[in-house]
Amino acid sequence: MTGLSGLIARVLVGLRWGVVAAWIGGAVYMALTLPSADSAGAGSLGALVPKDAPALRAERISAQRFAFPLLSRTLVVVRDPRGLSPRRQGELVALAERLSFGHVKGFRAIAGALPLLNTLGAAPFSREHGTTALLYLYFRPGVSASARTRIAERLIAHQIGHRTGEFEGVTGASPARVARTELITGHLKWVELATILLVLVAIALHFRAPGAAVVAIAAVAVAYLCADRLVLQLGKLMGIAVPAEVQPVLVVLVFGVVTDYSVFFLSRFRTLLTSGRDPRPAAIQAGREIAPIVAVAGVTVAAGTASLLAARLDFLRAFGPGLALAVVIAMLVAVTLIPAMLAIGGRRVFWPRPPRWQAARAGDPDAAPEPATPRVRAVRLAVRHPVLAATASCAVVLGAASGLLHIALGNELVLGLPAASSVHRGYDEAKDGLAPGALAPAVVVLTGPGVARRRAALDRLQHLLARHDDVTLVLGPRQQPLAHRFGVTRSRDGDAARFALFLSSDPLGARAISAVRDLDGRLPALLRQVGLDRSRALIAGDTALSADTVDDTVQDLGRVTPAALVAIFVVIALFLRALVAPAYLVLTSALAALASLGLTVYVIQLLLGSGQLTYYVVFTVAVLLVSLGSDYNVFLVGRIWQEGRRRPLRDAVEIAGSRAARPITVAGLVLALSFALLAIVPVRSFREIAFAMAVGLVIDAFVVRTLLVPAVLTLVGPRSAWPGHALRPAELVARDTPGGQPTPAPVPEPPSPAAPR
Repeated sequence: MTGLSGLIARVLVGLRWGVVAAWIGGAVYMALTLPSADSAGAGSLGALVPKDAPALRAERISAQRFAFPLLSRTLVVVRDPRGLSPRRQGELVALAERLSFGHVKGFRAIAGALPLLNTLGAAPFSREHGTTALLYLYFRPGVSASARTRIAERLIAHQIGHRTGEFEGVTGASPARVARTELITGHLKWVELATILLVLVAIALHFRAPGAAVVAIAAVAVAYLCADRLVLQLGKLMGIAVPAEVQPVLVVLVFGVVTDYSVFFLSRFRTLLTSGRDPRPAAIQAGREIAPIVAVAGVTVAAGTASLLAARLDFLRAFGPGLALAVVIAMLVAVTLIPAMLAIGGRRVFWPRPPRWQAARAGDPDAAPEPATPRVRAVRLAVRHPVLAATASCAVVLGAASGLLHIALGNELVLGLPAASSVHRGYDEAKDGLAPGALAPAVVVLTGPGVARRRAALDRLQHLLARHDDVTLVLGPRQQPLAHRFGVTRSRDGDAARFALFLSSDPLGARAISAVRDLDGRLPALLRQVGLDRSRALIAGDTALSADTVDDTVQDLGRVTPAALVAIFVVIALFLRALVAPAYLVLTSALAALASLGLTVYVIQLLLGSGQLTYYVVFTVAVLLVSLGSDYNVFLVGRIWQEGRRRPLRDAVEIAGSRAARPITVAGLVLALSFALLAIVPVRSFREIAFAMAVGLVIDAFVVRTLLVPAVLTLVGPRSAWPGHALRPAELVARDTPGGQPTPAPVPEPPSPAAPR
């Protein structure tokens, strides 16, 4: 492996100008010819909905059996806290009727409209009366979510109009998805710009050299252009529209990974220059030593993200290869482009303070001890007092992870938008005028022979449904008393009936999801209680659909996480040629992810009072943190393994761990800050991801890699390399050296200032 990596490094440095030109030309070609995020089209996280969800089956049955739909995902809200005049209310009801009969010119895409007013007696659950009217809009097939939103806004402008003191707006799941996509795409350029500035400042300050920052930014730009276009092209070939929610995550992931690898290369290159190496030999040696570690690290992250193939949801299965592809591209850019640029730039990379020759490092750049910084002292503490360090680290990590005992998952599709957005305001107005559940009522669909004609039993069932603690109102056959009027709550063939349930909380939130789960479990007993035991009940609507999606996502997390851990274990085991060390390294990555999610629950869900986390945030954070944590594992342990071939293990852990602590800490902080920049997107789920990823990466860099891993490695000892023999016991190392000590490398004379570089 060392010989091959050395050969590749020599070739890359020898062809350095061609390597740089090839990558730049390839990136420009892809940017000009392959689809961008705008041209490829952005999907929605609605693609996460499981195709066989019971709620979808209930929705299909409801659409087939009944002449009039009840489920609408686009609503018009009209509210005046002082009260809507009877004339105004009558106009809105008449407009709904004309829309349903197709009598409104220019709005034929609307197949129907159902009005709901909080007039006294019509909505007894409402805190207000006569102030609010909702128009549930139903569209013909083929009308997209964005088109539905535009049509509803045009309906307000041309048919409803505005009155002083009155709110008119559009809300619902479809407008919320459109608003989210617009917010994300609109802020994506700011995420990109902020991440570029972060990388520039962080690298320039760390190395005190703008040239080092230029090297990192050039690699980042090439990697992102190639990865972004190729991932979108892959999605296009697979028939998957990459959701807008994925783009900012892809930006910070690629930017952060390439920056990490840049730090590793630049740190080693500077150390070699300090020891007196010429720039080209130093670039070759840095490539020979760091490129294999970076390659394995990249493959490890790719293996972790590719484990999404184990998911059951089609969206996750399709996007897993795309995310893995992005990481592989970032790794290839790092191991080829960065050594070539270092060979070209030489000492100028670190201008205005180029590395100076130091006698202590001459001949052997690792001979001099690392300055006693807090990070180095922490590593030394872990090696010299491993039990104390391991116990303290585990206490911190497990204490943070305990927050998972209180986790609640929901769908923040509407409430995750900024409070000032029109969709969020529409929800607030509907909630104040009617009830939170008015946004998306749950629909209980009953099927069975002649069930629609069992009026007494249906009335008793409606009464029992209304007694549920989280239900404020039930509309059903009781509101449709005439036997011959079928189509709304009773089917025309008499074999189906349905009820609309208005919940007392956000219909997409964790509380409503829990209520629907509870109701779904109780329905069979309720049917037996009213004598409808031969009937079958299903729940349709966005609350039930969110419950099915959350359940499937949690189940997928249970499948994907073990798959990711196994994939990462295999890669690290092949790299180290060991089985023991990869086992506890993978475990430490999992512990860091659990700690991050637990702290996120404590801070966002409990301390800040959101009451829930977005369901897909847990999935995203878990997969990314496990994968990226293993990335640092490879760099840290790879350096320890190199030192362990010539030193006793404790010395190898202390020396290599101390030297790796600084690059890992810097890389971890830059990556953490990169993910923190996701908070620029004014959507709650991105701020949850930003917090969880930033906290997780800080825990990983400062606790897990600096204390826990060195401590565990020291405790386990040379058995970590089993069944291999890369880590030899101290007495064997001493036996191989004269006098029982490693032979120090000779110190050459300092190079002449006039010597060519």
